[in-house]
Amino acid sequence: MSSGITIYAADWCGDCRRSKRLLDSLGVKYTLIDVEADRTAADKVIEINGGAQSIPVLIFSDGTHLTEPSDIALRAKLEELAII
Repeated sequence: MSSGITIYAADWCGDCRRSKRLLDSLGVKYTLIDVEADRTAADKVIEINGGAQSIPVLIFSDGTHLTEPSDIALRAKLEELAII
């Protein structure tokens, strides 16, 4: 089952790897968009963050997003949306 989560990330990004690792450990499916490979994705990150290039950006099915979330904040959001 899809969780409706999209992650804008890059391979070199430690915070990105940490967020993906948490989702993987919880069995949460997501769509990964590599901002290095997709220039329009990088532009979308800047738009979402009000000019900042901070990643990861996680977009949720309720239309909200988290930028560079801690594992605690990400887990809380997943619980709020009843994904876990």
